[in-house]
Amino acid sequence: MLGANAWINVDKNMKHLYETVADTVIAHIEQGVYKPGEKLPGVRKLSQQLHVSISTALEAYRMLEDSGRIQARLRSGYYVSGFRRQAIVEPEVSDAPVTPAKVTGQSLTRQILRAAKDPYQINLGSSVPHADFLPTRALQQATGKVSRTFGKRCFDADELLGNQELRRQIAKRMVELQCADSPDDIVVTHGAREAVRLALMAVCEPGDLIAIESPTFYGLLQVIESCGMEALEIPTHPRDGLSLDALQMAIEQWPIKACLIVSNYNNPLGSCMSDERKQALVALLEKHQIPLVEDDVYGDLGFGLRRPSVCKAWSRNGQVLYCNSFAKTLSPGMRVGWLVPGRYMARVENLKYMKHQAVPTLNQLIVAHMLEQGGYDRYLRHVRQEYARNVALTVNAVSLLFPEGTRVTQPEGGFALWVELPTGVDAMELHRRASLENIIIAPGPLFSATQKKYGNFIRLSCAVPWNDRVEKALKKLGDIARDLLAENR
Repeated sequence: MLGANAWINVDKNMKHLYETVADTVIAHIEQGVYKPGEKLPGVRKLSQQLHVSISTALEAYRMLEDSGRIQARLRSGYYVSGFRRQAIVEPEVSDAPVTPAKVTGQSLTRQILRAAKDPYQINLGSSVPHADFLPTRALQQATGKVSRTFGKRCFDADELLGNQELRRQIAKRMVELQCADSPDDIVVTHGAREAVRLALMAVCEPGDLIAIESPTFYGLLQVIESCGMEALEIPTHPRDGLSLDALQMAIEQWPIKACLIVSNYNNPLGSCMSDERKQALVALLEKHQIPLVEDDVYGDLGFGLRRPSVCKAWSRNGQVLYCNSFAKTLSPGMRVGWLVPGRYMARVENLKYMKHQAVPTLNQLIVAHMLEQGGYDRYLRHVRQEYARNVALTVNAVSLLFPEGTRVTQPEGGFALWVELPTGVDAMELHRRASLENIIIAPGPLFSATQKKYGNFIRLSCAVPWNDRVEKALKKLGDIARDLLAENR
């Protein structure tokens, strides 16, 4: 039973009360008072036991549900999750050698992406959310509403820089991020990749050197490759993000022309830079007059109560080019993103007119409607809980089912996990053998410019519905990893 005085001496200024209640429940679970699968006290009973309000007890349970520690069952109550939490160790900061490299070998990425489209595969390798995580019904309703309201305009060409109403709605969200941008400061793009490409082309030339996180999302490497530029990989911490000390040394040694990062819940690490580190990064780059291209596609998918800040909020001279997209949230297929290019607006506008096309009008109007009517925020409140649960369940499964010595990140947002396997487990061979079992993963070398690093790492996607097939697939991955480990001893 949860004791009435379990947290009587807690300093309430240090934590929200519901967090303290949640910690108390976790302590009893870890002590074995409540076992996996066992029912917990009801909300009213918990509030009486700990002398808190019903709303505080409910918020504590919701927090534990979001983290995957407990499960809510309709008309039944709350139960301890079926997994026992194991001692989980995160990977260390990456030790990427800071030397320039051309981006190569991206054809393998395309092969894996094609395989991931096979409906018979258990897709743990793609960074695209499964359809079950998308607000399909809300989008269908919005499509009907927009079609009736705007009629023929839905199929007419809109402004090349983007629909004015959509840009106005985006500008409102930028204000919430402490960025005073008007609709005229925003360019609507074909997803975040076009935004990043436009940003890089606006501040760099072919052959220029781009500082990037390491590991980094292979999609960003593809953009750098398509622009004819070179990558300089900077060591990155699984929680804190880009190493500022390593970046400082790289700036002193190499002619870096731009820095490209995913500041919030990056892919594959899931790291999120603190406000202080974001401010320090912007100050460092502005001191050396190096533009920062900030990709924030996962920023809306944090598991906490506060949406993380963006680097752009700390910029004072317009050298941060902010990129974002609705592809990881509303719909990957609609391809609606945006770019806030700051002082480089004229260059971006010229590039857009010369080399790029306008985003389909209907898609822009649908997104604008979702933003204006609050459907986007309602959807985010739901899907954040789903991703938090899936991430927690997958972390626990990896800790139970993978070989001893495996390390895994524990991100506080997004849906990517970076898994470090024991030395001797070759990620490419693991990928090959797993594909024979209809299981798709993303091997670590894909997340490096030359594909010569992270040979014993894999990325797992938690943007797939959790079910028995997924759990069995993770067990099979663990078994294959053990076989590889035994073969290499």
